[in-house]
Amino acid sequence: MSGNNKNRDPLVAEKRYGAAAPKKAAPARKPRKAKRAPVKRRGLIGLLTAFIGGIFRAIWRLIWGGTAIVATMTGLGVYYYASNLPPAESLIDGRARGSVTLQDRTGETFAWRGDQFGGMITTETVSPHLVNAVVASEDKRFYTHFGVSPRGVASAVRINLRAGRGPLSGNGGSTITQQVAKLLCLGVPYNPTDWDSEAAYEADCRRTTLWRKVKEAVYAMGMEAAYTKNEILTIYLNRAYLGAGSRGFEAASERYFGKSAAELRPAEAAMLSSLLPAPSSRAPTRNLEAAQQRANVVIGLMEVQERLSPELAEDARTNPATLSSAAKQDTGGYFADWVMASGPEFFTRNTTEDVNIRTTFDQDIQASAEDALEWIFENKVREGSEAEAAIVVMSADGAVRAMVGGREAPNVGDFNRAIQARRQPGSAFKPFIFAAALEMDFSPNDYVNDTDMCWSTPGSGNWCPQNYDRQFKGPVTLLQSLVESRNIPAVILSENVGRDIVRQVAEGFGIESDMADGPALALGVSESTLIEMTGAYAGILNGGSSVDPYGLVELRLQGEAEPLMGLGGGIRDRVIRERAARELTWMMNQVVERGTGARAKIPGWQIAGKTGTTQSARDAWFIGFTGDYVTGVWMGYDDNSPLAGVTGGGLPADIWRETMTRILANQQPVPLPMQEPGDGLRRSDPNFQPGVEAPAPASPASPDAPNSPNDGAILDVLNNILNNAN
Repeated sequence: MSGNNKNRDPLVAEKRYGAAAPKKAAPARKPRKAKRAPVKRRGLIGLLTAFIGGIFRAIWRLIWGGTAIVATMTGLGVYYYASNLPPAESLIDGRARGSVTLQDRTGETFAWRGDQFGGMITTETVSPHLVNAVVASEDKRFYTHFGVSPRGVASAVRINLRAGRGPLSGNGGSTITQQVAKLLCLGVPYNPTDWDSEAAYEADCRRTTLWRKVKEAVYAMGMEAAYTKNEILTIYLNRAYLGAGSRGFEAASERYFGKSAAELRPAEAAMLSSLLPAPSSRAPTRNLEAAQQRANVVIGLMEVQERLSPELAEDARTNPATLSSAAKQDTGGYFADWVMASGPEFFTRNTTEDVNIRTTFDQDIQASAEDALEWIFENKVREGSEAEAAIVVMSADGAVRAMVGGREAPNVGDFNRAIQARRQPGSAFKPFIFAAALEMDFSPNDYVNDTDMCWSTPGSGNWCPQNYDRQFKGPVTLLQSLVESRNIPAVILSENVGRDIVRQVAEGFGIESDMADGPALALGVSESTLIEMTGAYAGILNGGSSVDPYGLVELRLQGEAEPLMGLGGGIRDRVIRERAARELTWMMNQVVERGTGARAKIPGWQIAGKTGTTQSARDAWFIGFTGDYVTGVWMGYDDNSPLAGVTGGGLPADIWRETMTRILANQQPVPLPMQEPGDGLRRSDPNFQPGVEAPAPASPASPDAPNSPNDGAILDVLNNILNNAN
């Protein structure tokens, strides 16, 4: 059987099952390669390699794990801050104290104190040039970052390290959002019980540490999550400090340019934006030219970033920003400090309200006084002199029009020599002696003996004053003794009238300082201030009534129609009769016409005044008045050193003349309210009290009677009194 099938084909599936497709044969598998046995490294190199590899694997796991933890913590921090931030509108005005705006007698603003806030502004209500200037100069990626700019931080660190500073010292790389976070002190409000002052609080908020920068970044990202970009920028525009007490761009625009932030030109917007890095030192009131140069840098940035067209950029460079007239003058600092100190503290120095104060200040008169002082020191004082001077100008009712407290323009709170320096007035005190004598019915023509005299003073032995010229002229009239400022007659007259009476008259006119008890009272050895002395002379000008020097006219809350308080001073009680004041004014006019005050003369004007020079010329004074103004000048050294070759009739009279010449320019002369006494001699009723109208005596010596026929007898009586005093 097997043989018969030898030549037959083999039986295959296709034939067995008909239509089934033939299957392809599976490819032969390649034999598996045998696993390579791990190479076992042995020795020190193998151990070291394994150790380093283990460290890298651990670091890698730590980085990923740490990154995850940091990301989680950052996210939680961002969520915490974002969910706890108040509405953006509530963060616009964050001042802890209010502002005081001081206006002059015409209503023009001349000074600001406290924290000025001009009212809320937004990115939509301000000039678009301001928005572009701020973004261009402070954070060009503001609208694209998430609150923090890693590129900016890296760049700042590199700059700081290259400059030899610490990585966080100097440039901070902060975005506008981070700056807002710092302005908000990371959400920590000011609490007076936790801080010594608001300045200490702000200093702590600006403190830069690594941990604080981290918190600042997280807070900034929280703000980005809670607010829109425009809301963040609006907070910045309202809270940024821009120098001169200006909080926010609206206040700064009003302060420097006298206009709203909505009206700013590109040059003005650029100048304000350039203040942000260092607002106090960069203030345009300090150096306008430097401020204009910094503004040009910002204009360049705006142009490069296409936030300002080339045409507008060129126009801004050609027409730089300039200061308003009030900011340009920058006068009245001493006066403003005085008004702030004299007003109620809760509405001035420590106000939590925004306050407007209208004052007696006259900017033109102030400029005249400052210009006169500068001219004298440039032209008549040796170069390098450290001598100081002060000036007060007031009206006859005590309204202060100008005040110069020193040669340099003051910073807020600087020493004001016009109101704080207590110095001896010397012979400038003598008019009060003559006022007392005239009130007691002495005449300018009465005689007093100018002779060598000594007075015994308890505990000090004999006191023997000298005249300035070291001469004695014998009998001289009261007029001559005042005109020549002779010391001996002044002391004799004071002793004759009575020190208590002299003291009473001086105090009545406003001299509040403690006065000497001995005969030296007559020579002005008691200390006083320039404003006290000038106010006392105003009482002579107004006819014999005391004045309370004042600068505050009206105080009102901003936006309120009714004032909270009115005049802070003015004319007070009568001290001497009008006739005595008019005669004294005539005597003081003769001091200028032919006496020690001759250098104060101004052609065409009647002037009355008195010089004063203290022992060793440590103080030199000239106080004088026209029909409208009383002006006091003091000169000396702060350390009480003697002046070299200076008397009250010298440089102080020159300063007075230069000041008043500028003030009176283009004005019509106003006559002095003075009265010549006539030729007769007279004496007062010994029972007469100053300030009280005396009954007219029946004798011919009545002040209203004709000249007395007994002049010689009266002279004999006076000489007897003087001899007894000797």
